Parts: sequence; C-alpha cells; structure tokens
Amino acid sequence: MYLATTGRPDAPPAPSGVRRRVPGTVLALGAVSLVTDISSEMVTAVLPLYLVLGLGLSPLQFGLLDGLSTGATALVRLLGGATADRGGRHKQVGGLGYALSACSRIGLLLAGGATGWIATAITADRLGKGVRTAPRDALITLHSPPEDLGRAFGTHRAMDTTGALLGPLAAFALLWATADAYDAVFAVSFSVGAFGVLLWVLLVPGRTRGDGEAPVVPAVPRARGECAEPRARGRFLGGLRSPEYRRIVICAGILGAATIGDAFLYLLLQRRLAFDATWFPFLPLGAAAVYLLLAVPTGRLADRIGRRAPLLYGHGALLLAYGLLLAPLPDPVVLLGVLLLLGVFYAATDGVLMALAGPFLTEGRQASGLAVVQTAQALARVGAAVAFGAVWTASGPETALVAAVLALTAALCCAARLLPTTPSEPSERSD
Repeated sequence: MYLATTGRPDAPPAPSGVRRRVPGTVLALGAVSLVTDISSEMVTAVLPLYLVLGLGLSPLQFGLLDGLSTGATALVRLLGGATADRGGRHKQVGGLGYALSACSRIGLLLAGGATGWIATAITADRLGKGVRTAPRDALITLHSPPEDLGRAFGTHRAMDTTGALLGPLAAFALLWATADAYDAVFAVSFSVGAFGVLLWVLLVPGRTRGDGEAPVVPAVPRARGECAEPRARGRFLGGLRSPEYRRIVICAGILGAATIGDAFLYLLLQRRLAFDATWFPFLPLGAAAVYLLLAVPTGRLADRIGRRAPLLYGHGALLLAYGLLLAPLPDPVVLLGVLLLLGVFYAATDGVLMALAGPFLTEGRQASGLAVVQTAQALARVGAAVAFGAVWTASGPETALVAAVLALTAALCCAARLLPTTPSEPSERSD
C-alpha cells in the first residue's frame, strides 16, 4: 500500500478555503536545522581560508579532502535511512547525526594544525549530516498531510537557509573581532551545534502511537499455506517496487549528473568579474537569500499545480544561469542574474524533490526511500564535479561550461519524459 504520508489520524480535515497550518513538528525540525546550519556554515565559510591560507594546503589537496568526505556522506545516508526505518527510530538516528556533527567541532579545536585530525573532524561532520538527513526528512513526511508536503518542506528549507545565511556572517564577524582566531570560530560553532542537539531532544517528538505517524494497516488474514510477503527481501528497497518511485530515483541521478557544483559557478563568476578574492565567501549569501524568500511560496505552488513542473522549471533556471556565464552581458547583470537563478533553482528543487517522492514510498520505508533518492543525486553530482573539473583542466572553462549546458539540456529532456505526477491531483482540492 502506498500513500504512507499523513497527518494526525484524529484531526478533522481542513474546511475548503481555509489555509492549513504548518505542523508543529515541521517547525521544530526547522528550528533545529536553523541552529545547526549556523554552526556548520560558520565552519564551512572559514575552512578553505584556514586550510589553504593558514595551514598551506594546496587547492588540489583541499579538493580531494572535500570530495572524499562528501562521497562518504552520500553513502552513509543509506545506512541512516535504513536504521531509522527499523522500529521507527527516526528521532534516535537523527539525533545521533546532529550530535556527531556538533562533536566534530571539538576535533577541529584539538587538531592543532594536524591535517589527519582535521580530515577526521571534517569527515565526522559530513557523516553526521548524512546520518541525520533522511530521518529528518522522513519525520517531515510522516507529520505532514500528503497534499501539503511541498509547503512543509518549503517551510523547513526556508528556516534551514536562514541558518545558512547567518552562519558565515557570524564567522567573519568573529574573525574580525578576534584578529583571525579560527579557534574562536570552532568553539562558538560547537556551542551553537550543542544547542541544536538540545533543541532536537526537547522539541522533536519521538515515536508515539497516533501522533503524526502513518496509520498502521492491519494484516489481511491469509489462507492456510499462503506465503507471507517476503519482508527481508524488500525491507530496505521496498519503495523501489513502485515504478513511479524508480523513475524519480533515475531522474534524480540524471539531473544530478548534469549539475555542476556551486563552487564552480562562483569560481566562474570570480574569474569573469575579476573582483577581489576577499568577497568570494559572500557569493553564496546572495543565492541563499533568494532561496529563503522563495522556498515557501514555491512549495505551496508545487502543492497546487503538482511537484513535477517546479522541479523541471528549477533545473531550467540553472540552465539559464549556465547560459548567462557564457553570454556577452554587462558584469552586474551576470552577477545578479546567476545568483538569482541559482536561488530559484534550489527553491524549486530541493524540498520539492522530497515532496514528490514521499507519496510513492511504502509505509515504514520513508527514511530509506528518501535516502536512496538523496544518495543517487549526491553521487551523480560528485561525478559531475569531477567531470567538469577534468574538462576545465583539459580544454578551459568555456568548453566545460558549454558541455554542462548540453548535458543539462539532455537531462531535462529525459526527466520531462520520465518524471511521474503526484498520485493525487492537486487541482482538485482548495487551499
């Protein structure tokens, strides 16, 4: 049986024309993500400067370190999702991920410039993110009505992005106030991360019967000799029995394989505009601000018109951003246009992809099912980054960007044919 997403079973349906409230659990998860993102983005914003300028690592060494830890994050999502689904331990597994990321800041404090310890701390942070992502998104799915998943994910992503905006500002303010004392940034980041773990423990509900969980479907009596459904065979990849879900996983991989990393886009902007490198860390703030403003409206729009179209149009915005970098336009137009389109891309794709996949997941497979989608996308993006960097090195940035435009165009054509529509028709309901 599909349609695993539901709100409280005892809650009356909202009257037609009445705007539904965002579930309290979603707001609690958003608060945790906001605080945690302040902590993580404080470190992310200064880490390249600390490693390359402070410790003398080459860009290649930093890139390898970042790539290896990102790859580990993608794979551990599968383990985190499967473990969370076993017995409904979404809160326990998610809390472990948040705690692991917070404790990684202590590793940075104690590393003392030792590259091995720093690599371990960075990997621990990424592993924590990988462990917590699928259980957290599964909780959003379980505690939200299926017709409002776009709004729920949009609200959560907006709160998460608020933390992503505040983190770098706090980090650079600390560096300015302490004369580039990176240890101060790591210490404050740990304190903020620990507060996020405390919020998770206090605000996020555990597994309670009848409180935001999917309803338990009673077993159907079987005739003597009839075999039960093989649970062991389908425990982890049970959601893949749905052909629509399989198509979503395939499309996530195809589109991810044609998506170059944000860092490359910012490097191309810096190369074209030739602005001072000290402003480079602030480029992500522009895209994040657009994402913050559009995340909730885009989620609500996806609930009304279906989640397939916003996902495709969001990747279309990314394609336009690639084109702007190749177009002979004034530099301010290119800068503002790329940041605006990148923010639109994330607002229309990040939470919308999870909302699209949610209703196709079988009951009790929410975390593992979402983890498969996230892992397919993440691994494909790692491959895209490696390929883009290789073409850039061999033939130059313009050739690499043209190749990216062609790849994303082809991926959009494939996704337009493969992506399914939401099981329930959004236009049949009132908001």
